[in-house]
Amino acid sequence: MTAKRLALLAAIMGSFVAGLDASAVNVALPSISADLGGGLAGQQWVANAYLLALGSLILVGGSLGDLLGERRMFVLGVSGFGVVSVLCAAAPSIEVLIACRALQGVFGALLTPSSLAVIVSAFPQRERGAAIGSWTAWAGIATVVGPLAGGYLVDAASWRWIFAINVPFVAIAVTLVLRAVPARDPGRARVPVDWAGAGLCVLGLAGPVLALIRQPASGWGAPDVLIPGLAGLALLGAFLAWEARAEHPMLPLSLFRRRNFAVGNAQTFAMYGGLGATFFFLVLFLQQVAGYAALQAGVATLPTTIIMFSLSKRAGRLADRHGPRLFMGLGPIVAAAGLALMLRLDAGLDYWTDLFPALLLFSLGLSATVAPLTATVLADADERNAGIASGVNNAVARVAGLLTVAALGAVGAASFTASVDRGLDGRRLDPQAQRVVQEAKRRTLARADTGALPGPEGAAVASAVTDAAVHAFRLGIGIAAGLVALGGLLGLAGIVNPRRVVRCEDCPGGQLAGQPADAARDPLPAVALPARPRTA
Repeated sequence: MTAKRLALLAAIMGSFVAGLDASAVNVALPSISADLGGGLAGQQWVANAYLLALGSLILVGGSLGDLLGERRMFVLGVSGFGVVSVLCAAAPSIEVLIACRALQGVFGALLTPSSLAVIVSAFPQRERGAAIGSWTAWAGIATVVGPLAGGYLVDAASWRWIFAINVPFVAIAVTLVLRAVPARDPGRARVPVDWAGAGLCVLGLAGPVLALIRQPASGWGAPDVLIPGLAGLALLGAFLAWEARAEHPMLPLSLFRRRNFAVGNAQTFAMYGGLGATFFFLVLFLQQVAGYAALQAGVATLPTTIIMFSLSKRAGRLADRHGPRLFMGLGPIVAAAGLALMLRLDAGLDYWTDLFPALLLFSLGLSATVAPLTATVLADADERNAGIASGVNNAVARVAGLLTVAALGAVGAASFTASVDRGLDGRRLDPQAQRVVQEAKRRTLARADTGALPGPEGAAVASAVTDAAVHAFRLGIGIAAGLVALGGLLGLAGIVNPRRVVRCEDCPGGQLAGQPADAARDPLPAVALPARPRTA
């Protein structure tokens, strides 16, 4: 096998590990919570700690790759991801697991841009498109395999195996890239890394997320909610002010003066915020309320991934022919209609008559949207800025999921608590029943453990808790549907014909898998702006 093919295989293997892990974790959250505790807040942090680090550092990861060499950053990113995966698998507490997930996000931020850079460095321009297409396709396959593999491992062994299984893939990827990709001297005349901007971004996002996750337990007026929330908002303001005047910002705000870029990223935020909340809450609801096993929950959501990766490239061709605006407007509205159908779900749902039609409609709308959305955002940036435009759009998608899951967790917990109290209004509970109710309030999307509460009291508590969980789920899904529909309205109202041609067909996975082929022309965000040519 040639060095080029080995480099491609290494990049695929590295991205496959990250994609497999990210898509498997949601399926494992109920099992993690049952083993380590933490309730809904712990489940949110297991998902959000990764997204927080990844979304806020991915642009810095590209800068470091240009400064220190793509091979060095790839090896560091993949190796670090593997080592931290072992730590995740061995985590003795929910707090340790959350910290390790944040470290996974840090190494994921190094891995994601360096994977594309490895391909760019190994393949000449004429062969690059096909290589990136293969890389993106395998990243898509990881999102298909992840829920299935995760569900199987959780049911057959333990949630810990979804992290431990990364190790052989990591070893293969590192071996291949060391063999196939020559080392490059670190750049001495490169753009400096925007460490100040990265720090402000991480802390600014962490503050509101911490406040939203703590709010259900502490209340809005508590110091552990108010202080991090307000401090985070202040730091986000400082981040924007810094980026506006920094000589080499990680987030060039000048790009947002371009209409399609600004509107497209606003639509990305709304769309991917709704998507992140949907998949987080749906998997929890299926397992903790509807009684699905982990593997069943993974299989249940599989139609969305299959339909999207089967149809999105074809939808992209149609958008290339007829223009992206209607696809970006009507696609999200169709997807939101599919989510609205999920408002019918209850604890005794029938998959084929209740959930499958909703997933089918949702998936068709999503397939019509992701490729035109990503292509339009890239098309509004100059060709030399394609890499940073893709990186910004990718970061917006990750941050949207992060903030929405945190915010809807707070809303869902408040709704659940109020619904339980209404359902039990006027009923005097003994101490054991009160403990069961308090534990249910901590878990939110779950049935009550009423095994020790026989008779009418147990039945009343079980009914109140189940009804509250269904109500909280419907509220979260309804808000997610509204966000997705808002994305469609933004597309219809704000998108105009692109400034330059970026084929939707080359962006089949959107920001859900890999990166668009157009970003390969300059994949490292920090070097997209300066005029100085890159050395070989």
